[in-house]
Amino acid sequence: MTEHLHKLYFTKQVYYTLSTERPHVDNPDQRMTQDVERLCRELGTVASKLLITPFTLVYYSYQCAISTGWMGPLSIFGYFVIGSLLNRLLMGPLIPKLVQQEKLEGDFRFKHVEIRVNAEAAAFTRAGLVEHSRTAQRLQNLISVQKDLMNQELWLYFGTNLFDYLGGILSYMVIAVPIFAGVYRDLSAAELSELISKNAFVSIYLVNCFSQIIDLSSSLCDVAGYTHRIAELDEAMRCILQGQKDEDEEAKELQPCDAVFVLEDVTITAPGSDCTLVRNLNVHVREGSNLLITGETGSGKSSILRVLARLWKPKRGTSSYMSLCSSLYL
Repeated sequence: MTEHLHKLYFTKQVYYTLSTERPHVDNPDQRMTQDVERLCRELGTVASKLLITPFTLVYYSYQCAISTGWMGPLSIFGYFVIGSLLNRLLMGPLIPKLVQQEKLEGDFRFKHVEIRVNAEAAAFTRAGLVEHSRTAQRLQNLISVQKDLMNQELWLYFGTNLFDYLGGILSYMVIAVPIFAGVYRDLSAAELSELISKNAFVSIYLVNCFSQIIDLSSSLCDVAGYTHRIAELDEAMRCILQGQKDEDEEAKELQPCDAVFVLEDVTITAPGSDCTLVRNLNVHVREGSNLLITGETGSGKSSILRVLARLWKPKRGTSSYMSLCSSLYL
């Protein structure tokens, strides 16, 4: 899974476009490493139980039906359905909180990496107090979300544990129905006691099988949260690559055969900003020719190169190039 995401991430500068044009896709590094690892681990835990549980359910449902008739397993199945619906309602609010927690954890770790990489510059400017304040604020945001997540998880854990405890009572209620209905009136007290003990074991084990599935609710919440984050990253990178492919085909049709770089009535703004850096620019750079761009800092020289290199999209106009093997000098 990580290799698949890497293949998309390092194709045609997607790693750059993702950070500049898709800021809502936070921390792609965390999604490709930690989230993938946690997703696979949780899937391993869930899969091992889901593979074994169906066989034990079939066997003990048959044994329970022999002792109690069709009412026994049917009651337990109905109890499981009610418990599943209850846990489904309790799981709903947890998934967005889990996604938000993962985002803030990534932001918090990235802040520490940023300080480590720029430690010398921060030391020159005596920025320790400022960076401490900013880092502490990110930590408090993370703790606040974790508190909300724990408060909501409390109700999920309450529901799953309540299901487990009531399941033990249900096993005796199941055998009580045929007993009071007179099905076993011919049995002696010792035989009836043996039947109750045997049926209690079968029913409790059957309820326990369903309880294990219900107990997977917390793991399924994690799986859903990590799946959402990884799928969002995958979809965003595919959209970027598809958009670049369409632009390349369109630019190839419009580009003159003797031009290396072409800008037609191009207006440039920074991604996510409405401030115009360059307006109505027309440039045709032919093979073998030289072009010198000069100007003050912030006048838009680097922005033109970013558009030529397809790192930025022009707000208006078209840009095309024959090959990026040509040298660009600023």
